[in-house]
Amino acid sequence: MSKKVAVIMGSDSDFPVVKSALTELKKYGVEFECRIMSAHRTPDDVCEFVEKAVENDFGVIICCAGMSAHLAGVVAGHTTLPVIGVPMKSSVLDGIDALLSTVMMPPGVPVATVGVNGAKNAAILAVQMLAISDDELAKKLADEKIKMAEGVRKKDSAIQEEIKNALL
Repeated sequence: MSKKVAVIMGSDSDFPVVKSALTELKKYGVEFECRIMSAHRTPDDVCEFVEKAVENDFGVIICCAGMSAHLAGVVAGHTTLPVIGVPMKSSVLDGIDALLSTVMMPPGVPVATVGVNGAKNAAILAVQMLAISDDELAKKLADEKIKMAEGVRKKDSAIQEEIKNALL
């Protein structure tokens, strides 16, 4: 049985984007726990949760935060587990502030960072990390890659047919 994934968001306003990560984790059969905790407003809660993450059988932590986006860095500073940061788009700087805050970590405190609002990719990356030691998950990922490739080839065939018919 694989480890669980923790998904922490800084605000409930992040939930519409975070849902795509939860859907993806569920699709792969990965257990998860989703929480709202703020690096600024509830820092003690964040630290307590993260410091117990290993004993609570988590294998990866996904952190979704906007604006100053310190959540992933604070989490990474309190664990040896892989941390994936999801910078969230805000109304002020379209998520560029969150992206820079998440990706620019000091040496020794890495945070894997996906694109702005990239919660789905964060979930897939978490599954890939867990699949290193879980052959069943690795097979599910490989099967999904095959399905994606088949989908692209099908779309290419349709476009080729449309181009052929339009030009003749």
